[in-house]
Amino acid sequence: MLITGERLAARLLHAAVTLLCIFTLCIDLVAAAGKDYYKILDVSRDASQQEIKRQYKTLSRKHHPDKNPGDEKAHERFIELAQAYEILSDDEKREIYNRYGEEGLKNQGGAGGGGGFHDPFDIFAQFFGGQVRFNQRGGARAKPRGPDAHIRVPVSLLELYAGTEIEIDISKQAICPHCDGSGAASPDDVETCTVCSGSGVRIVKQVLGPGIVQQMQTTCDKCKGKGKKISKPCPHCKGTRVHREADFLAIRIEPGMADGEKIAFEGEGDQHPDHEPGSVVFHLRQEPHAMFERRGDDLHAEVTITLLDALVGFSRSILHVDDKTTIELKRSSITPPGFVHKLAGKGMPHRQRSGASAKHGDMYITYWIQFPKTLGGDAKKQFKNILGKSDFEWDGGNSSNARDDDSHQGQQAPGRPEAHDEL
Repeated sequence: MLITGERLAARLLHAAVTLLCIFTLCIDLVAAAGKDYYKILDVSRDASQQEIKRQYKTLSRKHHPDKNPGDEKAHERFIELAQAYEILSDDEKREIYNRYGEEGLKNQGGAGGGGGFHDPFDIFAQFFGGQVRFNQRGGARAKPRGPDAHIRVPVSLLELYAGTEIEIDISKQAICPHCDGSGAASPDDVETCTVCSGSGVRIVKQVLGPGIVQQMQTTCDKCKGKGKKISKPCPHCKGTRVHREADFLAIRIEPGMADGEKIAFEGEGDQHPDHEPGSVVFHLRQEPHAMFERRGDDLHAEVTITLLDALVGFSRSILHVDDKTTIELKRSSITPPGFVHKLAGKGMPHRQRSGASAKHGDMYITYWIQFPKTLGGDAKKQFKNILGKSDFEWDGGNSSNARDDDSHQGQQAPGRPEAHDEL
């Protein structure tokens, strides 16, 4: 049976379409066999880098092991989120993953393959503070690094004692998502500079004399060194290639952090197509506490007691920095003015390291004596009868250390610099 040319062409076209469908199905099956990183981050396949970053920030904080102690599922989820972000935040790896799935990444030797993933805690530290300097592509920066932004953050002594997490809203410069930093309304509106042929520089010749010609390289004044010119600017950024964007960063205050300590967020500074973003560096500034003063990892406080308490002893309590723990202060013997009472292990926590036991500094309480402003005649006679006897052992210290008002607060008693352990 003879087959006409038209029927033969139709059969060939049908066979080609069938093979294409089979090939596409094979790719989908390969991709489905691996992890769905888009599902892990709960974003669509066409999600922007801003959406991917924002979703990773939200979910990684929720499933961090520190917030879910003993929860293995949360720990595994935290690792998966870091792996998903590492793939989808890298345009090259994301393209491979979109086309060939996780198997394609393994064949390329990238993350998920022989090269493995980076430490998930290092990735987390990029967004929530640390001194990590992480480059996903492993190479040196091809562009110059932009300036760092420095921000002071007031923190309370309680926050430095117990640790906390502080969310800070920031406004920063970001690459325009509509033109992807080109500054043009569309890719067709970007043209190569005809003066420098796209190099951004041009050669200027200057005749100095007969047979003497000097050549100089200078920035192209037509395209300002960019090598390209824009015929129609982007209507959203007006050709500036950047725009302002609201974002937030979460600072993790570890227990025992100090006043003036820095928390750096690598790559979270202002963005620009011509340079890599710098860091956002937060400087902790401790606000004064109503009672305690921090010196290193030790806490110092001053307590006023009555003359009667100083002579016969006392028992009272104060509230610790954490606003929950009660500190018992007891004295059964005479307490001289300026006496320093040491309470071991009641100070600030030392910076805790992995596998190390939590330890604290000490607390020092300085006692000041509240004297009565006046004494009646009967009271004077009673004091003379009691204190005028010769069976007292008197201290030879300077009685001027006594405090009868708040003007002496913070002064150390002369001749008594040493601290006394708790009795």
